[in-house]
Amino acid sequence: MKLIENRSLAPRKSSRRIVVLLGIATVLAAGAATYWYTRPAPRPVARAAPAVPVVVATAESRDVPIYLDALGTVSASNTVSIHSQVTGTLQSVKFTEGQEVRRGDTLAIIDPRPLQAELTQAVAKKAQDQAQLVAAQKDLERFTSLAKRDYATQQSVDQQQAKVDQLKATIDADEGAIENAQTQLSYATITAPFDGTVGFRQLDAGNIIHPTDAQPLTVLTEIKPAMVTFTLPQKNLGDVREAMLRGAVTVLAYDQDGTKELAGGELLLIDNQIDQMTSTIRLKARFANDDRRLWPGEFVRIRAQIDARQNVVTIPPPALQRGPNGLYAWVIKPDNTAEQRGVDAMTPDSNTVIITKGLAAGEKVVVNGAYRLQAGTRVDAKPESTRQAAAGDQ
Repeated sequence: MKLIENRSLAPRKSSRRIVVLLGIATVLAAGAATYWYTRPAPRPVARAAPAVPVVVATAESRDVPIYLDALGTVSASNTVSIHSQVTGTLQSVKFTEGQEVRRGDTLAIIDPRPLQAELTQAVAKKAQDQAQLVAAQKDLERFTSLAKRDYATQQSVDQQQAKVDQLKATIDADEGAIENAQTQLSYATITAPFDGTVGFRQLDAGNIIHPTDAQPLTVLTEIKPAMVTFTLPQKNLGDVREAMLRGAVTVLAYDQDGTKELAGGELLLIDNQIDQMTSTIRLKARFANDDRRLWPGEFVRIRAQIDARQNVVTIPPPALQRGPNGLYAWVIKPDNTAEQRGVDAMTPDSNTVIITKGLAAGEKVVVNGAYRLQAGTRVDAKPESTRQAAAGDQ
């Protein structure tokens, strides 16, 4: 009987143990659930924003020339159309088209025989009149001697004196005719009036040439030196005049693209009046043009240096920005953060910006990548020279 009782009690003790274990598990699960839903949220780990890559340049202190740009036209310093001054047969042409000639060089010869004949006639006429003068003077001496002895009247003496005077005037006219014939004969040889370059030949040997011909024999131009005429707005007149008062104004001539320098010269003059229709002034510059790189009729771009700024701070044009409050530039501080700084600036040309206020020489400014910047942004700055070298390697 005792054995049976002990066996019946064993299942009861197991059931209690299971109930107790289940209760403990339920309490633990409830506690875990309570902790899970009531625990504080984890704090996010702060991560630094990545540095913004930018390209920078250094503000430099240097001397900057100030130029005025214009479009000009090249012209020869001298141009002449070669015409004949006498009528005759063009015997020979002594030049080659495009040839450079010197002053006095023979360009063409007109048949001189008719002109030589006229000169011969004029000389013979003078000799004839001189012979008549000698005879008239002897007659005058005889009439004068006879009149002193009352063998001739004073009227005869006066008439003979008038004949002598008339022959003297005729001889003077003969000398004029000889000079004219000599001049006409010299016109048979056409020479260059100055050093220059001849153009196209408009008439061939064998043709009759006239002073009234519409077409010249050729056109001679002097292109060394060359002149360039250009215009500037009226507002630049004062600056140009002040520059000329200080001394010679240097003028540079470039090709039509404005990239290749052709020649250097000097401003020669300012026109004596302003064109009121366009409100512009005309100017002329002189170029030695020894290498003949300037050609008459050519269009060139002109840069006239009217001033020079000494020891000014300059930056590349891409570094200058314009905002609602005016001009500014992004400056990289020593801690590699960006600062937006207002500046006063002027642009003397397309490659240079002069900073008159707001920047110092040696400071670094952003020339590429500024669109991603805000005040205090950390940057990864690369020099502009490094970027250009990398682009060149590619």
